[in-house]
Amino acid sequence: MASFALQPLRTLTDDSGQLLARVEYDPTRQLLAVHWFGNLTGQQVIYVARTTQQLSATHPYRLLLNDKSQATGDWSEAQAWLEYEWLPQALAGGLRAVAYVFTPDMHNQLASYQFVEYLAPYVRIEVFPDLTSALQWLDAAATDAVSA
Repeated sequence: MASFALQPLRTLTDDSGQLLARVEYDPTRQLLAVHWFGNLTGQQVIYVARTTQQLSATHPYRLLLNDKSQATGDWSEAQAWLEYEWLPQALAGGLRAVAYVFTPDMHNQLASYQFVEYLAPYVRIEVFPDLTSALQWLDAAATDAVSA
């Protein structure tokens, strides 16, 4: 597996100053990596997704790593916004593949499974138990995206 050149873009915190998400970017692969932390709410998920939309203006991405391995919580109230606001913009911006690393937290998994099922008809998406597997898949997806 080729090594990724992830560069830090933004660190986001919640209202109390706790780490919410760390966003990184690999310009060679046009990969945006979002690493989530803490007990997520729908409002927090929308906040981070809006931030990634803003970042995409200067850091366009075709690949997305959505790493929720260190997050908990039920953020399902954000589903409609993600489906009708975030997804069309991400697809219009060139999103081609999403690697989704699940958390062990059951409540977060339920919202995540719903999200994955919704995205599947629109974009290549795979679920992974760990970051290493997700990055290996994205490395192959990067090659596919270039040749497509």
